[in-house]
Amino acid sequence: MRPRPEKAGPGQESVWDYPRPPDLQESTESVEVELGGLVVARTTRSWRVLETSHPPTYYLPRTAFLDGALRPAEGSSACEWKGRASYFDVVGGAGPDGRPVVAERAAWTYPAPTPRFAALADAVAVSPAAMGACRVDGEVVVAQEGGFYGGWITSRVVGPFKGVPGSWGW
Repeated sequence: MRPRPEKAGPGQESVWDYPRPPDLQESTESVEVELGGLVVARTTRSWRVLETSHPPTYYLPRTAFLDGALRPAEGSSACEWKGRASYFDVVGGAGPDGRPVVAERAAWTYPAPTPRFAALADAVAVSPAAMGACRVDGEVVVAQEGGFYGGWITSRVVGPFKGVPGSWGW
């Protein structure tokens, strides 16, 4: 059953107006990723993947991450649109025990993306649910529900968003 899209207000986008297959859009928004109280990535050059029913997933240049913030992790997955993904653990600032906070398999990249997504070849996405905070132009992001998706929800986008219970067939 298709959900009823929310009405977008001024300056907003409805995820139900995003295309399928997804689109890739370059962004100059200020994007920050924080883990363990440390900003592990910061950039004003990123890409948003926009797909029907999903909040945007932000991909940052690998150079936006602090040295040592990305550690290769086991496993891979496949996306019908972007290709085969590989994963990273994200290493942040110190936790209460004084050791670095590690978000396991919380970031991914497409080393050899499909031609349509070639710009993502050296870009990394993170799951905002696994980070201390992710920000877009200073606004703290809400993570897309569902555990598998990496969408970033800001006041700029309206849903409903895939990932909530009952949305598997959207």
